[in-house]
Amino acid sequence: MMNRRTSHRRTTTSASGKGRGRRTRHSHSSFLNLSFLNRYPRWAWWIGGIGVVIFYIWAFYHFFVGPTGFRWRALYGDANYPEGYEIHGIDISHYQGTIDWDELKYAEIEGYPLRFVFIKSTEGSTSLDENFNDNFYQARDHGFIRGVYHFWSNQSTPREQAYYFLKQVHLENGDLPPVLDIEHKPQDKSVEDFQRDVLTWLHIVEDKYHVKPIIYTYYSFKERYLSAPVFDDYPYWIAHYYVPKVEYKGPWKFWQHTDAGRLPGIKGYVDFNIYNGSYYDLLKLTIGRQKEDW
Repeated sequence: MMNRRTSHRRTTTSASGKGRGRRTRHSHSSFLNLSFLNRYPRWAWWIGGIGVVIFYIWAFYHFFVGPTGFRWRALYGDANYPEGYEIHGIDISHYQGTIDWDELKYAEIEGYPLRFVFIKSTEGSTSLDENFNDNFYQARDHGFIRGVYHFWSNQSTPREQAYYFLKQVHLENGDLPPVLDIEHKPQDKSVEDFQRDVLTWLHIVEDKYHVKPIIYTYYSFKERYLSAPVFDDYPYWIAHYYVPKVEYKGPWKFWQHTDAGRLPGIKGYVDFNIYNGSYYDLLKLTIGRQKEDW
C-alpha cells in the first residue's frame, strides 16, 4: 500500500511539474512576442501596414488590371470623345445582346452618324460568337460598312484559327478587311516565335481576301511584341482608352477610345471607335475598292 501511494505522489508531482513547465514556456513565448511588438514604435507599424496595402494594390494592378487595363471601365470614369474626327463606328459581340438595328441606324456620336460596325466572329479554333450571323447581315442591311474580327487564342495553332475563321466568315466587296484581335502572348514562347505565329494567321487570311488584315491590340502590347517592321505593312486598330490623343507614334487607321459608350438600340455599354481619315478613305480601305487601285 505504501509503495502505491508513494508512486502516486511521485506521478502527480511529475505531472504537475510538466504543467508548470508548459505554462512557463508559454508565458516566455508570449513575453517574447510582446517584446517583438514593442520593439518598434507605433508609427513604424502604421508605415509598414500602409506599405503592405500599397504592395497589394500594385500586385493587383500589375497582374490583373495591367494586362487588360484598357478594359477596366470603373477605374477610369466616363467616356470621352476625341476632337477632330468625323468618322465614327462601334464594335459589337454577343455582350451587346440583341440589337435594335432600326434604332441604331439613326444613332449619332457627337453629332456625327455611325459609319462602320466591327463584329466579333470567331475565337480560337472552335468558338463562334452566338450573335455573329445575325449581326453580320443586319449591319449591311442597315447601311453600315461592316468589318469582322477574330479573337486570338493561345490554346490553338495559328493555322487552325485562320482556317476556322475563313470557314465561318465570308466577307464581300465593300466590307472592311478582316481583323485579328490579339491581346495576349504565351508566356512560354519567345517574341520571335510569337510574331511568326501571328504572321502565319495574317498570311493565310490575306491569301484568301487579297487585302492586308487589320491588327487590333492596345498600343503598349504592339510596341512590346509586334514592333517588328513587317507589321507596319498592316493597318493598325489601336485600343487606347480615356486619353485625349493617341500616344502611339506610328501610323494607325482606327482608334477604340472607350468601352463605355451608350447608343440607342443597344442595352448597356458599347465600344466607340474613330477612323483616322475621311469617309472616302474609309471606303477605299474596303475589299474590292483596294483591288481597283492595283
